[in-house]
This record gives sequence, structure tokens and C-alpha cells, in this order.
Amino acid sequence: MTDLFFQTQRLCVGYDGKPLIEGIQIGLEQGEILTLIGPNGAGKSTVLKSIAGQLAPLGGTVYLDKRPADRMTKAQLARQIAIVLTSRLRGEMMTCGEVVATGRYPYTGYFGLLSEADRQIVEEAMEMVHMREWKERPFSRISDGQRQRVMLARAICQQPRLLILDEPTSYLDVRHQLEFLSLLQKMCRKMGLTVIMSLHELELAAKVSDRVCCLKGRYVDRYGRPEEVFTGGYVSSLFGVSLGSYDEINGGMELEPALGQPQVFVIAGAGTGRSVYRRLQRKGIPFATGILFSNDLDYPVAKALAADCIASEGLEPMGEALFEAARQRVDACGRVICCRERFGALEEANGRLLSYAKSRGKEIEEPWRK
Repeated sequence: MTDLFFQTQRLCVGYDGKPLIEGIQIGLEQGEILTLIGPNGAGKSTVLKSIAGQLAPLGGTVYLDKRPADRMTKAQLARQIAIVLTSRLRGEMMTCGEVVATGRYPYTGYFGLLSEADRQIVEEAMEMVHMREWKERPFSRISDGQRQRVMLARAICQQPRLLILDEPTSYLDVRHQLEFLSLLQKMCRKMGLTVIMSLHELELAAKVSDRVCCLKGRYVDRYGRPEEVFTGGYVSSLFGVSLGSYDEINGGMELEPALGQPQVFVIAGAGTGRSVYRRLQRKGIPFATGILFSNDLDYPVAKALAADCIASEGLEPMGEALFEAARQRVDACGRVICCRERFGALEEANGRLLSYAKSRGKEIEEPWRK
């Protein structure tokens, strides 16, 4: 055993004695966030339930602070682990404060009566998730984002060392996703809380996670830090992406490009071309673009959607060979879209390209003039 707070040794999970995923070996230091990712049906929820003790593992061991979880009582586990699952709590007759207070049950007596100290913990938990003013509001009359924060406050009330979340951002809009995960991150830093969760939003997983566990087939397919996992087209392979693409570096996905010979040449750069690329893709119009630097904001989208992307490595002057390749593409296209009003010192070739297109009588569209 190492000094890791959480660890599994050859954990095997499944149902009715039939293994779904075998040989799971993961470890976390206190205060770290681990995110499970993988295709639908890969077993993320099964792993979470097995770690939480809601589903008996078929083999292996879960350790909490070097103690085997299967040798701990339910009361002991309830003080170590808090769980927020995707299924929504039915609290039609309860206020938000009453829902949060149920998190104190592992510490109360048989009748579940709260002490003054318990009530103070409830108040502090609601304050932490910025829901104190909603304490008397019926739980059934708040939004999904607010419910998720109430459930997080309920988990905080348990004063756990490990928090398990199954797709916690599923019902949230972009604003509330960011608020929720930011709050979670602060709790890990401030309280030393360790988090294991599943997420479908890969770009969020890459940003918030200390470690990522990828599930596919009978075994863990890849495990490590985000920068080790999200590399080299791995995500597309993990999810079997055949239409469209996912860019691990920028955390963006694009639909399938329009096929065929380019009909339009797009002169872009500095992030000015992305909306044009996507507009052409939506209309099913194949296009070529250039000359772009390979580290330009437009480049990942151009690489995914363009029939031909003429690019220059690094911030160096665009040479004659690239200009000639772009000029030939302009000759073959009936229309040119120039997204730039002016060009930098290293982009002189693009200015020449625009002048060439005009001299050839090409139809020129300049979106920035609108």
C-alpha cells in the first residue's frame, strides 16, 4: 500500500455475478479529482456504485486511507463517502433546508433529531453553495441548477472525505456547469475533499480533473493526468468517432466536413475564419483555406472542416511555395472569402493572395465589412 488516500486493488465490478469491468487499479491523493469517461454503457455508473458500496464488487478491494471499505460498517462508510447520483431526489414535501439536513443523518440518533451543532453545519453547507436564502423554499419549486447545488450542500453536510458524483452537470446549462465545477474545485482545495465523478462533457473533464480514467470494454483503457490521456486522437478512438472529429488540445468537436472539390477559398487567421468555416459546412459547401499558421486559432477548425488547409509551421514568413499552393487553389475556386481587414508583417503572402484573386475577377466576400 502507498500513502494514497483512495485506492483500488484489482477491483472487478458487474451484475449478477457477471463481470463488466475487471482489474481496476486507480489511486488518488487527498484533495484530487478523478473523472471517469467512456461511451454510454461502458460501466461508469457501475464503477461509482461499487466504490460507494451500493453495489457489491465481484472481486478486488477498495481502500479508504489504507482501510478496506468492505470491513467498514455502513455508518462508518456514510461518514467517509457522500454520493450524488443522476436520479433526482423526490422531495415534494420538503424544503431545501430539510433536504440538506438529511446529510446529517449518519451523525444523528435513531429519530434523526438535529442538534444545534448539526443545524449550524446545515447553515454553513448552504452558505457554501450560495443557497442560504433558499432554505425555506420548497425543493420541488427550484431549478435543476439550484437542485444540484442543494444536493451538493446535502453531501457537504455529511462531512465526507470522498464525494462521488454521477454526471453532476447533466441537467445544467453552461453557466451552472461552470459554477458547479468551480465550487467543487474550491472545496477540494479548501477542505481536502477527494472527488470521483463521471462526466460526458470532455472539455470540462480535461479542465477540472487531476486524473482521468477511460473505460472501454472489460478493462480500464487508459488512466492518467488529462495531458497524458487527451492526446493523439485518443478520444476519437475511445468513443469510436467516425463522423466528425474531436480535438483534444483545444477541447472542441466538429461535425463531418463537406466532401468534394473546394468551391470557395477562405483567407482567414487570428480566429476570424471559424464562423465562416462552420457556415460553409452547414451549407454543405466544400472549401479550402490558407495560409494559416499551425498555431493560429483558426487552424484546429480549418483542419477538421476544410477539404484543403494550407498551413505554415511556426511564426515564420509565409514562403513562395505556400503562396503558390494557395494561388492554385484560388484559381480552382469560384469564390473567395476574406475574413481579414489587414494582415501582419509575417502574413504578406495573404495580402498578395487577395490582390491576386481580385485581379482574376474572382467573386470576393468580405464579412468584416458588414
